[in-house]
Amino acid sequence: MSLSTQLTEKRDASAANLPAEVLAIMSDATLNLKLSGIIDNAPKAGDKLAAFSLTNALGVTRHLTDLLANGPVVVTFYRGNWCPYCNLALRAYQQHLAEFKQLGATLVAITPELPDMSLSTAEKNELEFDVLSDVNAEYAKALGLVFTLPDSIRDLYKKFGVEVEKHNGAEQFDFPLAATFVVAKDGTIVKAFVDADYTYRLDPEDIISSLKAL
Repeated sequence: MSLSTQLTEKRDASAANLPAEVLAIMSDATLNLKLSGIIDNAPKAGDKLAAFSLTNALGVTRHLTDLLANGPVVVTFYRGNWCPYCNLALRAYQQHLAEFKQLGATLVAITPELPDMSLSTAEKNELEFDVLSDVNAEYAKALGLVFTLPDSIRDLYKKFGVEVEKHNGAEQFDFPLAATFVVAKDGTIVKAFVDADYTYRLDPEDIISSLKAL
């Protein structure tokens, strides 16, 4: 089953099981984010992806420049291991990791979660690629990908038992948009996926197509 199909099934299940008032709050938040124009400032195909130096779950620092020296890089952003859509995407990318590697690419995931939580994500989803902690979402901010979680959604998450500050740090409610970039060896973005709706992600098959075109 493709990632797109899995995400659709998850959206349908949520629509069927969540109260109408909860769905309305979530829908309004997504609409407001779309109308904010945040995507207009996000990196696009043809842009150079800004360099990063971020640590993985084991405390090892990864530098984009070093990764690019070995070939193209796939950079995907996710919100946290409490997000079912994020977990579906990470697992789907793991399932296609061998294909990415065969095409010479390195995959990394970037999250605002603290290192202990990113380690939990890697273990939970049996990931064999680096999960990098972007503490306070500073790198994502530099890319223009960050929004602050509105109070209405913070309240919902509390009711759902999602402890954002436990994952991200005290008073940290900044999240990256759902975003994935396929970056050529020279640092140029050849495929950019950015969506204000976190329930949508770039399908692994699209990543593979972009890598094959290099």
